[in-house]
Amino acid sequence: MIEIEVEADAWSALPEVEAIVSRAAEAALGSVEGDVVVLLSDDAAVRDLNARFRDKDRPTNVLSFPAPENAFPHLGDLVLAHGVCAEEARAQGKTLADHLSHLVVHGVLHLLGRDHEDDAEADEMEAEERAILAGLGVADPYAAEREGEA
Repeated sequence: MIEIEVEADAWSALPEVEAIVSRAAEAALGSVEGDVVVLLSDDAAVRDLNARFRDKDRPTNVLSFPAPENAFPHLGDLVLAHGVCAEEARAQGKTLADHLSHLVVHGVLHLLGRDHEDDAEADEMEAEERAILAGLGVADPYAAEREGEA
């Protein structure tokens, strides 16, 4: 089950925001059973959480909070900051819907234990993200980065 809470009114400007989040989260979960809570919040709330839990006093696009193993079927929570997400989408020439889909997929994969601490992990996680997003009709979010490296 995917539970979605829209805390920041700015998210409501995105048509079908809850459907976008639900589709992306379900695609990332695949056949994994479990519950995920997604909070669509604002930059101030995410900045506060980032400072309290990661010692980084700034907003970020998405935070993933995996649940303890004994909390099954709850897998964890995601919190997304509207302002950061909207600005990143604009700067990258993407729709907010596509960027949101990517960040939800990315966050759910973190809840499932994926990470990108080293290059090998990052390559594996990005490949998984690209495959899931392609299934949703969302373009490769890393294409511009790879083109810049070539």
